[in-house]
Amino acid sequence: MHITVLTLFPEMVIPFFTSSIMKRAVDKGIITYSIINFRDEAEGVHHKCDDIPYGGGAGMVIMPEPISKALDKIDAKGKRVVFPTPSGRLYDQDYAAELSKCDELIFICGHYEGLDQRVIDEYVTDEISIGDYVLSSGESASVVIIDALFRLIDGVIASESLEEESFSSHLLEYPQYTRPERYCNKSVPDVLLSGHHRHITQWRNDKRIEKTMHSRPDLLSDASLSVDERNRLLTILDKEDRRWILSEL
Repeated sequence: MHITVLTLFPEMVIPFFTSSIMKRAVDKGIITYSIINFRDEAEGVHHKCDDIPYGGGAGMVIMPEPISKALDKIDAKGKRVVFPTPSGRLYDQDYAAELSKCDELIFICGHYEGLDQRVIDEYVTDEISIGDYVLSSGESASVVIIDALFRLIDGVIASESLEEESFSSHLLEYPQYTRPERYCNKSVPDVLLSGHHRHITQWRNDKRIEKTMHSRPDLLSDASLSVDERNRLLTILDKEDRRWILSEL
């Protein structure tokens, strides 16, 4: 996959592509990337990229010309162009999986009060929100979106690791433990020390259901539960007098 990021602040994005798992994916050739400072396309001595909004209001809006020129140079029309914005479609694991199948993605990082709507109408295919809150930069949101999708590409992370992660089956991940065996007067659960793989698998499945029920019961309506897992859920609901949740499933 080739990822292009259009930004006024490349220094906010470069470290992500040159560190950790992404760096390994780049080194393997699984991911290639380009980071474009669209300020280079702005005219004038100061390469101004923002101006006051028509109709009045606080703040500044990114002008259409510099970013349009940058998009045209990479033939963006007809490609998947992502613009992170609080008013976009909410991002989730299924959306990340969809984007991970693309051969090329282009990200536009907004700033100030937003981006001239004509650029969005002309080039953008996906307006994406990473949550119901506002960030000061599109760079942060773009990195979140990229981080969630690139790790789903074959060869980036072992498939067995992905299968056990949160949201892989619309359930949250089970608790994890490592050495030392006892810490802060708390011990690792005995089942994890037993060496009995079937019991460990059952314990982990139970904990996924319990954690999802307590933290994100809304996910249970889409969870792929086996008969045993659903019975386990019913047992937990009965024990905690929370059967009202069933009405939402």
